[in-house]
Amino acid sequence: MATTQETIRPPRRLDDVPGWFPVLDQMLFDWFLDRQEGSGVGGDLLEVGVYMGKSAIFTGRHRRPGETYTVCDLFEGDAPDAANRAESTKSYARLTRQLFEENYLAFHDELPRVLQGPSSLVHDEVAPDSCRFVHIDASHLYEHVHDDIGTARDLLLPDGIVVLDDFRSEHTPGVSIATWEAVLNRGLSPLCISTQKLYGTWGDPRPVQEELIAMARGRDDCHLSVQEAAGHRIVRLKSKGMRGPDFPESRYASTAGEPEAPEAVAPAAAGTGTAGNGRERRGRVRRVAVDLLPPVLTRALRRAMH
Repeated sequence: MATTQETIRPPRRLDDVPGWFPVLDQMLFDWFLDRQEGSGVGGDLLEVGVYMGKSAIFTGRHRRPGETYTVCDLFEGDAPDAANRAESTKSYARLTRQLFEENYLAFHDELPRVLQGPSSLVHDEVAPDSCRFVHIDASHLYEHVHDDIGTARDLLLPDGIVVLDDFRSEHTPGVSIATWEAVLNRGLSPLCISTQKLYGTWGDPRPVQEELIAMARGRDDCHLSVQEAAGHRIVRLKSKGMRGPDFPESRYASTAGEPEAPEAVAPAAAGTGTAGNGRERRGRVRRVAVDLLPPVLTRALRRAMH
């Protein structure tokens, strides 16, 4: 099996991980999770649909002692139906569990609890009323999103927060219909919307929204608008040159400043054939080490060869 580029060059920063997680949503994830933690709200974390792990890596930093963080994805497994299989083949053909786990472990000492399979697994694998934060970014098909939202409602604590991705993308009408159906008919209250995500709760939205509006008004990098629709207050946020929250670099970041091995070795001078061949061999080994070995082994090999 060919080695993927992501495996050869592990991420040094969160931005190196492929995926869609804008800085505005990074700020909002931090704000909602920090607010829960500052208010003494405990509970488990859940992400349904992880792709290469970008948002999962970010969320994992908020798991506290005694809490469980569960992620679920098909990865390279079989989809439950033909429509889901076609969607996975088209958009997520490169995704493997190994690649997700390698990316995650670049930033964390241990993996979350990983469920490999369709999102329908989650309902029976995660305890009811156990989660404080659920991020749904899995199938874009209406039937699956409808069920995922129902699962989130069953698993969330009374004031827990659900985040629904791609609720207004032109290529995901099924997500839009399922999301607004939940708002209009299934008791979900919107807390705010970003460019692609809706943040909601089945609890009382007013205290959270008041704090959120005050926070947004205090920032000069966040555009705020508030509208009323169908009896709901809709808080809309948009980035104005916002920078993402500080996030620790990965365990590979220490190699960022190391020089690359030379692409070619000059021919040996006359009378030094043996030494020249040795240098050439060492140059080839160094190039292979930079490309294939973990950074710690690469540095050790370089020291041994000098």
